[in-house]
Amino acid sequence: MLDWLKTALPALTGSASSPAVSHHRAQLVATAAAASALTAGVILGVQSHRRHRHAQKLKDELAKRRRDSTASQPYEEATIPSSLLTAEGLPQLGAGSTGTATAHVVDAMGPVDAPEFIIREQLSRNTAFLGEDGMQRLRGAYVVVVGAGGVGSWATTMLARTGVENIRVIDFDQVTLSSLNRHSVATRRDVGIPKVVALQHRLAEIVPHVCIDAQVELFRLENAQALLLELPEWLNGTPNGPRRPDFILDCIDNIDTKIELLQFCHAHHLPVISSMGAGAKADPSRVQISDISHTYEDPLARSVRRALRKANVVSGIPVVYSTEKPSHVKLLPLAESQANEADEYAILPDFRSRILPVLGTLPAIFGMVMATYVICQLAQFPIEPLAIKQRDALYQRLHRDLCNRHGVYYDQGNKNIPLSQDDVGYLFEEVWRGRSALSGTFEKPTLVRWRSDQPLSMQNCVCMTKKEAKEHDALTEPVELHYSPEVLQYIASRLAEEKRLSQWR
Repeated sequence: MLDWLKTALPALTGSASSPAVSHHRAQLVATAAAASALTAGVILGVQSHRRHRHAQKLKDELAKRRRDSTASQPYEEATIPSSLLTAEGLPQLGAGSTGTATAHVVDAMGPVDAPEFIIREQLSRNTAFLGEDGMQRLRGAYVVVVGAGGVGSWATTMLARTGVENIRVIDFDQVTLSSLNRHSVATRRDVGIPKVVALQHRLAEIVPHVCIDAQVELFRLENAQALLLELPEWLNGTPNGPRRPDFILDCIDNIDTKIELLQFCHAHHLPVISSMGAGAKADPSRVQISDISHTYEDPLARSVRRALRKANVVSGIPVVYSTEKPSHVKLLPLAESQANEADEYAILPDFRSRILPVLGTLPAIFGMVMATYVICQLAQFPIEPLAIKQRDALYQRLHRDLCNRHGVYYDQGNKNIPLSQDDVGYLFEEVWRGRSALSGTFEKPTLVRWRSDQPLSMQNCVCMTKKEAKEHDALTEPVELHYSPEVLQYIASRLAEEKRLSQWR
C-alpha cells in the first residue's frame, strides 16, 4: 500500500488549477497515508497477538504439565526404595550397595501425555535437520543403553533430547561425589541413588513424554535375554512382544561384561555401537568412529578386538575410540593397607579395584559421538565416519621408503625390517607429530635410522625430510659430532617418550 502511495503521490499533488483543488488533493493524500498506517498497524498487531497467544499457550501447558508431573515429587514418593533414604527423605550417601550382581529393579516411568504441538515445538530444530520422515523414525525407535556413567549418561540424555521416545538404561552403580565431574544430569542431591534413577527423574523434567525404563542391574550374559530382548510393558502396550531393540549402546567400562554384551549382540544380530576407553585422555581431536577391526593405538580396543577374534567376531561392530596416548596420568594408587587385598576394594567381584583418572569432558564427547551416530542411523540420515588419522597410503609409502633405505645403506639387498606399517604410522603420528625432527617442517617426510651403529627399532628411528635423510644416511661420524645440542636433546626426549608410550601399545 505504501508503494501505491509513492506511485499515486505525483498524480495527487500535480499542478493545481486553484487553491481549493490543491487543498482537496492534500486532504486525499493525508487520508490515504493515515489509512495505510492504520492498516499496517492492524496487521502487525494481529501478528503480534497471535505470536503472544501461541507462546502463552505453550507456557500454560508446560506449567500444567510441571504441576502434574511425577518428576516433581520427592524421592520417597517416586521409585527410590525407602532403604536408600534418610529420615529426612534424602538419598543416603553411598547407600544401597549390596555387593551383588543385582541390587533392585526400578519400575519404569511411563510417558506423561503431552499435546503433540508441544512435542513438535520442542523437537522443531531436530525435525528441520532430519526431516519429517527421519524424525518419525527416530521417535518410534526403541534404544537400549548399557552403562549410565560418564559416557552412557550423556548418550542417553542426547538420545532423549533429540527425539528417541523409548529408552531402556541399564546400570547397577550409584551416583558418587567423584562421578559428578562427568555424569550428564546428576547433582549432589542424587549422591547415593542409582545412576539410572538420576537419569530417569531428570529427563522426566526435560522430556516428560519419553519413556525411560531404568534397570538397576549389572549386565551379565545370563540376564542378557531379559534385559535386551524382553520389552518393557509400556512399550507400544505389548509386554514381551516380538520387537527387538533398534540399537544398543555399549557404554560399559568393565572389559569382561563389555565382551559378553558385544558377543551377545553379534550372535543375535542386534545393532550395537561400543565405547572404548575415555579415561586418561584429553585431546578431543583424536576421537573417531571406526569398525572394531580398524582400531589402533587404543589398549582397551586392542584387548576387546583380541577377545572377540577368539569368538570368531572379527568385524561388524562400530566403536568410538581415541588414538591419544595417556601422557602423565597413571592408575590411582591404593593405600598401603589396601594393596595386599586389592580385590576387597573392587565394586563387585572380578571388577577393577583401581581406576584411571578421567577428565570429565572426554566421556561426554564419547557419549555424544555415540548418540549422534545412532540418531543418524535410526533417522536414515547418511553419514560415513572418516578415520581421520588412518592415512594408509602415506604409511605404506613411509614403510616402503624405510625398507628401501635399509637395503641400500645398512643391509645390502635385504629390505626386511623389524617394523610393521602400523609401527611406522605410530612413529610418524604419535612420536614425531608428522614433522622433521631436524627442521620441524612437514615437507616430504620420511623415516630414517638414527644411529647407524645400532639396529633399527622403535627407539632408533627418526622423522626427517627426504633431503635431510639422504645427508644423514651418508654420515661417517657419530650424530653427536654432526648435530647441534638442541637437536640431540629434542630427539633424545622424543625417543624417551616413545619408550614410555610403548607400555600402552
